Amino acid sequence: MENPQDIFSSNGGCLIDIVIEKYLVESKESVSHVQLACSMQDCAFPLDGTELCIWNTEDPSHQLLILRGHHQPITAMAFGNKVNPLLICSASLDYVIMWNLEECREKVLQGLVPRGTVMGSLLGKVLCLQLSPDDHVVAVCAGNKIFMLDIEVWDHCTGSLIYSSSVLSAYPLLSLFIDAESRQLVTGCADGQLWIFSLMDGHHYRRVARVDLRKKTETFSTRRVKSGLCSQPEESHLPSTSALGKGEQVEVTFPVLRLAPCDLSLIPNSACGCLSSENTQCVWIGSSVGLFVFNLANLEVEAALYYKDFQSLSILLAGSCALRNRTADRKALCLLASLFGGKIAVLEINPAALVRAQQCPSVGQSLSVPASFCVLPTSPLYLGIAKEKSTKAASQQRCGHDGAVNAVCWSQDRRWLLSAAQDGTLRVWSARGAELALLLGKDMFSKPIQSAQFYYIDAFILLSSGPEFQLLKYHIDTCKDEIKRYKQKSKSKLICRLSMTGAVDMTSLSAVNDFYSHIVLTAGRNRTVEVFDLNAGCSAAVIAEAHSRPVHQICQNKGSSFTTQQPQAYNLFLTTAIGDGMRLWDLRTLRCERHFEGHPTRGYPCGIAFSPCGRFAACGAEDRHAYVYEMGSSTYSHRLAGHTDTVTGVAFNPSAPQLATATLDGKLQLFLTE
Repeated sequence: MENPQDIFSSNGGCLIDIVIEKYLVESKESVSHVQLACSMQDCAFPLDGTELCIWNTEDPSHQLLILRGHHQPITAMAFGNKVNPLLICSASLDYVIMWNLEECREKVLQGLVPRGTVMGSLLGKVLCLQLSPDDHVVAVCAGNKIFMLDIEVWDHCTGSLIYSSSVLSAYPLLSLFIDAESRQLVTGCADGQLWIFSLMDGHHYRRVARVDLRKKTETFSTRRVKSGLCSQPEESHLPSTSALGKGEQVEVTFPVLRLAPCDLSLIPNSACGCLSSENTQCVWIGSSVGLFVFNLANLEVEAALYYKDFQSLSILLAGSCALRNRTADRKALCLLASLFGGKIAVLEINPAALVRAQQCPSVGQSLSVPASFCVLPTSPLYLGIAKEKSTKAASQQRCGHDGAVNAVCWSQDRRWLLSAAQDGTLRVWSARGAELALLLGKDMFSKPIQSAQFYYIDAFILLSSGPEFQLLKYHIDTCKDEIKRYKQKSKSKLICRLSMTGAVDMTSLSAVNDFYSHIVLTAGRNRTVEVFDLNAGCSAAVIAEAHSRPVHQICQNKGSSFTTQQPQAYNLFLTTAIGDGMRLWDLRTLRCERHFEGHPTRGYPCGIAFSPCGRFAACGAEDRHAYVYEMGSSTYSHRLAGHTDTVTGVAFNPSAPQLATATLDGKLQLFLTE
């Protein structure tokens, strides 16, 4: 064994203790592509192929416990979750064997040969194992099949195939992980794909999400660049392709070598920055080029540790790895095997230092949807509220829209209905007599209006056109004069206009009208979401790479006059994009808190909606179903059938547990709770 060596990473001129290489050992045979195992104190790896080696990291004598029972090379091993008894399961082409380490050590002290219990045989080449939280079930990945071995009694075990073959992946499964809190099964493949399944009762191993690890790491690097945490995309972190000939190209993947729990609840909130540990369920991902902290709620990479960044590490390209959290010192233990050669290293990782060094600054902590300050004298809202004579008379044209309607919105007092269309006009109608009360002509807007609504408890009209949104003060004349009824007295005035960063066209706009709020949310064609503070009259924050495609709808948690919510709940909002599901965001942290992608939306912009209570979200889909999600789960709770075409729109009843849906063929349906 070698002496421990301290390794540091530089961040902003400060040295942060992130990883330490504790021990290094050389094996006679390479253990690359073998699932290794770590417990709180023990590490396990194959020795000379068929022998299982147990290494206690706290034993100063470094005595190895050798377990023999396999006749073929060991390909995978995993520790149990209970401390007493501590179990370890090993697998090869011939057997899957369960070992009780306490009994094995007693046998060795007595001069006897320790024996394990054979749980299965001839299942194929087992690439990964995972024991359930109660150690009663073992999930076994053989090729691209998953078996569940149920331990009824020690001498009788049964297995069942739960998922199989090319439906999952054309590449073999290398690792799997069962998250007890969210009741999800996470599997990792050799092509860098993560597949997440629900283990909830009645879900029948329903697929929750499919994730490309390479794309997620690229998005993580891009966000860090745009936030100023690093200067350029980290191309050096990709596996080297310098050996390729000129003109040759190869698609580099990040094989998922290992999945393990990453318990951030053990880390103080102050150490995690804006990453909340209370509602965050994370998993360690071990790959050939580094280790990643992956969030199972929002399906994003939260932190990345690349081996190349730490030049004192003995292994820079891994072939196998194992990870385990330690509750005593809040550190993580990593067992790493070299891709080439027989080096095996034990690393000690500080997750708090890693996460803290790579989290984006929380610029949104001072932002709040409910107004928390009085309107400033310099605010556009103050100028609009002050009594001024309108100088722009509305058009006297009284015909209907001549193009597709893009937006329809009720006023807060339910007296007026606003509509905007591709013909470049905006109209306000009387809800009582369906009479046109206000018409804003196309001469006011350079491009068609994409979004429009009432704002600030009906004090303003807010609309988006091209790369900007406009704040309009309006006056609707309600006087009845039969002699002058054709003379238009309703007027409007432009208060301010603000453009998105980069002057990209807006694709969606949202603001609260049911109570006073200074916040306006916008989305652009560059896949960003931008937050504007109208009290300050400027942009307050930009969320880069909000989706993989432009956001086509922003939906805020606006509540209802029939329900009550905690004030902080109004800072939540949803976004959706074609092919990228639906995301839940928190304005206070500007972070995606959860990603919902169990509904297919590959080519049509389907609508989304918040329930009045704030506990549910609904969305349309192209498979002729509407989906309902609970905020605390990534998989849908209800899948509503009976539609005859793509579900394009959804809306909750503000006063009753009802959901209305609209389909592409022009039909409406109403669903009631049972």
